[in-house]
Amino acid sequence: MSRADADDNTSQQKAVEFLFDLHVEEETYFPTQVFTYQLPEQSTENLTGLLLDAVYKERDQDLDGIERSNIRELGGWHSRNNLHREEPYKPLVDLVNAVGQKISRKNGYHEAYALEVNSMWSIINPPGCSNRAHIHPESLWSGVFYVQAPEGSGDFEFIDPRTANLMNTPKFRDDKGRPQNCWAEVFYTPKPGKCILFPSWLYHSVSPNLSAEQGDAGNRIIMSFNLDQVKRSA
Repeated sequence: MSRADADDNTSQQKAVEFLFDLHVEEETYFPTQVFTYQLPEQSTENLTGLLLDAVYKERDQDLDGIERSNIRELGGWHSRNNLHREEPYKPLVDLVNAVGQKISRKNGYHEAYALEVNSMWSIINPPGCSNRAHIHPESLWSGVFYVQAPEGSGDFEFIDPRTANLMNTPKFRDDKGRPQNCWAEVFYTPKPGKCILFPSWLYHSVSPNLSAEQGDAGNRIIMSFNLDQVKRSA
């Protein structure tokens, strides 16, 4: 072997060794934020009890309700959208606005604007009912608060907003779950007292209520709401 050939082999070996010592940095951009909060047990009991009475009273006064993501023909009921102006819902509005303040600070929103509830409604899904995939236009953040959620009453699903990412899906190892940043869908099992806030542009849906409970005990009852920035008074 000539000296030139030996030098070439040494250079190639060093190049290969370098490949096994790569330090690769991961950077994440364009995240989809989801914020959650679970009320303590006693607070959950107090607030859900108050809301349960208010929601059923609202339904009794407006049996038809309105139709949005709910399917009225299957029995899904949706209230009017301005419940945040009613006194029985004030404790929930205060809670959501407090979470909105934390989101504002975390994301560096302008302090002259408050992130506040600007619409609120209730949905009752008896067994067999669900909610179509949808978004919430004309708001920045949206959310849900669970009032009643019997076992099997329907998971809350977020859908990957990056539709282009669905064009070609990578294959993952069978013995490991996908890393969280590779998920294509996210499910939350409802629990009374749990609050979830998410960007209003994020598509979401509700699985069918398969609860085996009888009568009103089988109903999946939620409060939903939108938030937007409101100019603070001077």
